[in-house]
Amino acid sequence: MSTTTRASRVLNTVFAPVIRGREDPAGAWAKAVAEVEKDAGIQDPELAAGLGRVFASIVEEPRLTPLGWFFALNVVKGRYVNRLRIKKLLAERPEIAAEQITNPVFVLGLPRTATTLTHKVLAASPDHRGPLAWEMSYTGLEDPKVAKREIKRFDQSIQLVTSMFAPGLKHIHPIRAEDPEESLVLMPHGTFWPLFHGSMHSYRDWYARRSEAELASDYECLKQGLQVLQHGRAPKRWIVKYPAHLNDMQVIKKVFPDATFVWTHRDPAAVVGSSCSLIETLWAPYQTDPDPLEVGQLVMESMVTWVDNALDARLSLPPSSIVDVPYHALSHDPHTEVPRLYSAIGATWSASDEAKLDEVIARPAGTRPHQYDMTRYGLQPDQVQEAFAGYLRLLNTFDVLDAKPTAEL
Repeated sequence: MSTTTRASRVLNTVFAPVIRGREDPAGAWAKAVAEVEKDAGIQDPELAAGLGRVFASIVEEPRLTPLGWFFALNVVKGRYVNRLRIKKLLAERPEIAAEQITNPVFVLGLPRTATTLTHKVLAASPDHRGPLAWEMSYTGLEDPKVAKREIKRFDQSIQLVTSMFAPGLKHIHPIRAEDPEESLVLMPHGTFWPLFHGSMHSYRDWYARRSEAELASDYECLKQGLQVLQHGRAPKRWIVKYPAHLNDMQVIKKVFPDATFVWTHRDPAAVVGSSCSLIETLWAPYQTDPDPLEVGQLVMESMVTWVDNALDARLSLPPSSIVDVPYHALSHDPHTEVPRLYSAIGATWSASDEAKLDEVIARPAGTRPHQYDMTRYGLQPDQVQEAFAGYLRLLNTFDVLDAKPTAEL
């Protein structure tokens, strides 16, 4: 089954001869860096070099298409643009660095365990704020004209991607400019790059060798982005989310000492196939027919590592800093489980929150249930069970693994 759309095939054929720089990715990146720094009037050589590693690893992918090369260059370049925008604001307005990011909540857990829903539910409170998709791509101080322009640009870009290159994405993980989105967008490095572009072996090897201080610097970038978004606005409690924050709980605690972790849980056998399908969909705009077996290997290696690191962190972190949310409990009775969750993180659950809960958790209009099969990715249930044995021992203490969810969230 081909996952490359007809539009992708046509455009790759048409534009391959005119997309320049493919034979010299280092030169193309150097040119992009020079353009960004000229426009920004500021430099960050260390960040530029690190993001250059990201781009170099993406272009090593054997299935990378001409359009994939072009998209990758622009995505990595955009990350540098936004980071320099934040850095410049911090230099011009030193008071931004004094903004206190107080008691943030990090929603994490294996992918497809209702992390997105939990994020939305918590961010919906008038006392809370989840960083929006568009403002993490264009991070600046409050300006209604800029917001209107960037929201329109963001939604048009997503519509183009989902209509021409990755149509399945709107059903698996709908993205809208004004919805809370994953905090990885404010981070220069992380385990997320391969999940979007390919196995990226050289980047993963480099990332695995980074020190704790270097890992913490990625979360300092996240903190600075939140400080910019908070400056000049009414401060609210930040609700951030990314499944793979599982991998970094101890590092997060160093940068955000009063952080609370909301860990969503579900039997890995119920989520691995869905995660693989999502990754295959994300790779499709960049690669010609991504290899399902390669997807399955990456997903298993990544997710097992995240969970093992999270289980280790759990032994040293204060129990009060971790709130467990079993998928089946949330699915079975959200009107009981969500107020419990609010209470557990020290938040107030109001009558207005209760009144709009059904609207918040409703599946977006125009989407359909996600269909997938883990065997397509070379995976079997007993293989998954063995790989996640340690996690399953924890999960069995507070979840019903063989229960069928009342609703697919």
